[in-house]
Amino acid sequence: MIYYILITSVAVFLIGCPMQPGSGGGGSQVAAFIPFVLIFVIFYFLILRPQQKQSKQRQEMLKGIKRGDDVITSGGLYGKVLNIVDDVITLEIAKGVSVRVSRAGISGLAGTNGEDDKAK
Repeated sequence: MIYYILITSVAVFLIGCPMQPGSGGGGSQVAAFIPFVLIFVIFYFLILRPQQKQSKQRQEMLKGIKRGDDVITSGGLYGKVLNIVDDVITLEIAKGVSVRVSRAGISGLAGTNGEDDKAK
């Protein structure tokens, strides 16, 4: 994938360059910007758009957390949601042991991976 991006970027750059330093006289200034526009479009579809999609999915997951869900914190603690007050979530990590965690500190729902289901 990286090689494809590199080869495409070099090819797009070379298309916009004149073959010899003194030749190509009368070229359009708009044609000089075409490689940069194409590179930006490639980066948008390969990097920026997937990041925005992943960020949106994470925000929806964090908004959808409810009482009783099993979650994993960014520190690696597994727990069950006991209470949610604004951006503070109280997790039960063991019987009788609870911790308060910021909503942003939740990395995902436990049991959504195939690995967690196999462990049970």
